[in-house]
Amino acid sequence: MTRSLSQKFRFFTFVCIALLAYVHGYNLENGYLAPFSSVEEPLTITTFFEYFVANGLLRFRIPMLFMISGYLYATYDHRPYLQQVKNRFRTLLIPYFVWSALGLLFTFLLQQFPYTANVVHEAGIDQFGDNRPYAEIGWAGIVERWLLAPIAYQLWFILALFFFNLAYPVIRWFVLKVPYIWLPFTFLLFFVSVINVPFIDFRGLFFFSLGIWIQKRNFSLEKEPQWFSLGLAMIVFVGFSFVKTFMAFELEPDTTKTWIVLIIMHQIAVLAGIMSMWFGADRVIKWFLSKQWYHTTSSYSFFVFGMHVPLLPYMMQWAVMNTTAIPNYRLLCYLFVPFVTLSICIGTGMLLHRFVPKLYGFLTGGRGF
Repeated sequence: MTRSLSQKFRFFTFVCIALLAYVHGYNLENGYLAPFSSVEEPLTITTFFEYFVANGLLRFRIPMLFMISGYLYATYDHRPYLQQVKNRFRTLLIPYFVWSALGLLFTFLLQQFPYTANVVHEAGIDQFGDNRPYAEIGWAGIVERWLLAPIAYQLWFILALFFFNLAYPVIRWFVLKVPYIWLPFTFLLFFVSVINVPFIDFRGLFFFSLGIWIQKRNFSLEKEPQWFSLGLAMIVFVGFSFVKTFMAFELEPDTTKTWIVLIIMHQIAVLAGIMSMWFGADRVIKWFLSKQWYHTTSSYSFFVFGMHVPLLPYMMQWAVMNTTAIPNYRLLCYLFVPFVTLSICIGTGMLLHRFVPKLYGFLTGGRGF
């Protein structure tokens, strides 16, 4: 792997994780945006912009992260399988349990004071939809949330990634032996899957497999293919995201027809977005690489990933509750609260890395050393 490709992987890993703050930081009445989500509140500049960004333009990130992960794992698959699994247990599964526990602890502490307890309740981010105080839910409910449904809901990604790493020999066999059956099959799963079974993300399986296939076929990721048109890809990416946003407000909500239309437009936009960003960001990457602050902050991407939820939704709820007298307060909150959250996460990571490096290493699975 060339140095430039390695830098590109690092850049997109950092950007995709940092942008999670704007994917998870919307303040629409719909607290969970799926690919097929419609919006039942009035169409305004604020609601349109938040949906367009959070559930449109930025949705290429997780598929791209899965593809990068598949490529990198395939690059080093000459290492013994058990060694790889042990390493991924340390870098993925242990942080999963640690950050899940920290999210629960943080939420529990906030629930001990009436004002912050109200913020937690109004944020309503419990994955089981039960926003009672943890003292009422009991230990069984807490353990279930710790293991299977973290309040830090972004952790589903590393759990799915660990499963793909665990199943890598099987996935690799299908990719190498029957690629023209396996890749179309997983692509179909990506296109139609809206609900995943525990530990398996069907939407990510295609991109993880594609990353393996690209690496094993030695396809160049640095040279734009002759058949590819960046301009056309950008038009499809932005255009489909834009039109889909309008449809999310105008189509009849919660019908099969609406779901199908929104999913198709969403997935096409995701594919065009990955291609547009990968082959269209070279000048942007070059500019970032010339900045020392980028090299410093990008090393804390995993810390940002682990810490930003549940901190972000609680901060967003608090900000919205306390800025209602300001014109366009919801839009201003969406623009600034995620940035503040990112700054807090990076600042905390820097302090821990400097003063308690062993704790930082434990929280990040040994990253940054």
